[in-house]
Amino acid sequence: MEITDIRIKKVSTGGKLKAYVTVTFDDCFVVHNLKIISGKAGTFIAMPSRKTKTGEYKDIAHPINSEFRHRIQSEIISEYEKVQDELESIEEAVPSDSDEVESEQEQG
Repeated sequence: MEITDIRIKKVSTGGKLKAYVTVTFDDCFVVHNLKIISGKAGTFIAMPSRKTKTGEYKDIAHPINSEFRHRIQSEIISEYEKVQDELESIEEAVPSDSDEVESEQEQG
């Protein structure tokens, strides 16, 4: 089973949750709402889950072996880091409003 598409939607809440992810497998099966989380031991992937009546969270979908979990996680985190780098380079290239105000103040 190959991962054929990864879509990342960054979250700007400032907490541990960094992004939601949608993963497509073999161009024919999609899984929504994986989460990229920043934890004490590093960034990791949380599978989509739902809250049970007892208050526990149960995964809705998940890999059944550690090899596939590791493969999914490494590909998603790699894509997340790539998207982050692209966003940072765009932010550096586009002047912020405060840069424009400072420039106007220097001229005026």
